[in-house]
Amino acid sequence: MTSDRLAGKVTDLLAPQVLVIAMPPLVGLLAQGWTGAAWGLLASALCGGVPAAVIYAGVRAGRLDSHHIVDRARRTGPLLAAVGAVLVALLLLVVLGAPVLLVATVTAMLVALAVTVPVTLRWKISFHAAVCAGTVVVFSHVLPPVPTALAGVPVLALVCWARVRLRHHTPAQVAVGGLTGVASTWGTLAAFGLS
Repeated sequence: MTSDRLAGKVTDLLAPQVLVIAMPPLVGLLAQGWTGAAWGLLASALCGGVPAAVIYAGVRAGRLDSHHIVDRARRTGPLLAAVGAVLVALLLLVVLGAPVLLVATVTAMLVALAVTVPVTLRWKISFHAAVCAGTVVVFSHVLPPVPTALAGVPVLALVCWARVRLRHHTPAQVAVGGLTGVASTWGTLAAFGLS
């Protein structure tokens, strides 16, 4: 397999939409069993499913270049849809009494979006790196932290390499994305008393 093909596979497998859909039910399951997984599915459907559907529709209509939205100028609409979906998810989770960990996780998504959306309007920060880094931080909370970080950091490095290899980002853009994901997620979990 060529480096470009491998980078493409990594980019698809660990895309923000994939992680945002897969992570909440797994976190819920690890933290609180099947009840937590059910809450996580609600978060996944809104936080990941709605933006993924908006992007899919945009690609099919020819308004977006791909589900990775390589053209920075085309990111605004899908990102605003993501912000709206995360806000609705957060409201529902709070009103319906979801577990604190899932409320904190969705809040961390909103905080990360609050940082990355304004940045991406001027500079192409890596959402792949930000979401992957945030996912590692959340899993480090529900799994043994040191082994999880030791496993997660190489995965994050692989995502960053793939984005740079495909020339979708510069090293600075993936580094800032990764740091944003770590800081926003860690800070949010700490604010909820979970770190």
